[in-house]
Amino acid sequence: MITVLWAVLAVIALIVLAIGLWFLKAIVQGALEGWRGDGSEEPDGPYVLPEECAALGLLPPDRQNTDSASPVPAELTAALDAVGRGEWEPAAELMGRTATERDWENRSAYAYELADKAAQDDTWLLAWETARPDDPDAAVVRARSTVCLAWDIRGGKRAQYTTGEQFRGFHATLQRSRAETERAAELNPEDPTPHITEIWTALGLGYPHAEMDRIWAAITERAPYHYEAHFSAVQYWCKKWRGSHELARAFADEAAAKAPLGSLLTAFPLIVHFEHDETTDQEADRTPEMTARVDAALADVAAADPAHPRLAEVRHLLAYYLSLQDRDEAAVEQFRLVDGYVNALPWRYRTEPAEEYCSLRDQSVRAAPATV
Repeated sequence: MITVLWAVLAVIALIVLAIGLWFLKAIVQGALEGWRGDGSEEPDGPYVLPEECAALGLLPPDRQNTDSASPVPAELTAALDAVGRGEWEPAAELMGRTATERDWENRSAYAYELADKAAQDDTWLLAWETARPDDPDAAVVRARSTVCLAWDIRGGKRAQYTTGEQFRGFHATLQRSRAETERAAELNPEDPTPHITEIWTALGLGYPHAEMDRIWAAITERAPYHYEAHFSAVQYWCKKWRGSHELARAFADEAAAKAPLGSLLTAFPLIVHFEHDETTDQEADRTPEMTARVDAALADVAAADPAHPRLAEVRHLLAYYLSLQDRDEAAVEQFRLVDGYVNALPWRYRTEPAEEYCSLRDQSVRAAPATV
């Protein structure tokens, strides 16, 4: 009799434990996945594009490009297509033009895209280097490709999920990049791109702050308001890498205060906030300070060159924070300008970037006045 009683009690205990775990999972999942509100308005079935979004020409998740934050320029697309066929000449012409025009923003952006290709297959880059042994344009792509390769070896997981073999390959490859970056800088002393590339080496190898200051001085001497340079430096100064929330915030605030309108550097206080925000409390995004930061970034994008290669990234960030602040009409304006491309903060940090983007976008569209 006692044995039966214990068996019954054990079964009851297991049932209670299972129910408790189910509720705990639901609570945690809701906290992690919720954008604003309790999520009760989210549909349980397959995604259906709301009529309001369709009327604005907005796209469903399966038509959002998750590889880019905005349309890829035609000249870059042509160069990437050519290197895919093993032809390096269009890439050389493109990179040479950015150097001649001192177009440092596009030069660094193009160097990264070409380098990412070379990290997968550098046959075309080897042919370029053979044909033009001391070409600074080939050298800057080579340095960046080695850094890209290193980060590919490491993988995108947190340190506790990265193997010792991955770390050894990562560090060895980054060490090799140091000489390549130095060579690229020597071949074109005016170019900030090699120094920007070195930030990612510094971040991975854990350069001391004094070394990072040296790199930063070299960059600002050449391009004081370079967006990608600031983005890379913010990553270094973040708590998750080689700095702290305080150091990253001080860096971002100083950059935003000194930069001319249209440089887009007012985005960095928002980026630092996002990188260090570990709460699920939306009120942290609605403070007067955050509202002022968003307003500053809105003025910045309005003054920016429409061809700025990073403009869409800032618009994505603005759409996100405007929506969280219930400034839905302004949020929809930004969503409409970037729709179709979602490889930008905050979406690219999410498991399902297109779905997360559309979820928040749809909420703002529903809440905005019908005249938008």
